[in-house]
Amino acid sequence: MAPIDFNGLDTAVHGPIRLGTMTALHIDRELDFTTLKKRLQVTDGSLGIHLQKLEEIGYIRSKKAFVKRRPKTTYRLTIKGKRALAKYFESMRKLLDAVEEIG
Repeated sequence: MAPIDFNGLDTAVHGPIRLGTMTALHIDRELDFTTLKKRLQVTDGSLGIHLQKLEEIGYIRSKKAFVKRRPKTTYRLTIKGKRALAKYFESMRKLLDAVEEIG
């Protein structure tokens, strides 16, 4: 059996909130902060920190607008984010295959 490469897992994607965020954005293309917060069942502060990190590394981008005089921020995956998510899933698939091979 080949050694398992855990280094292929992108730690910027791996956490549950970040993985949930990126997966939700991949599925829905664009979501606003409130929808993400409800879907992931997290606090404003926790989600905000993870969104900021994902944006800093270029995996997502935000767009701020006003809707009926209220601020609304929406998020989308970037091409870099889509590639990172696909690579993460590929690494997880290899890991699962290795575990099933043993199992």
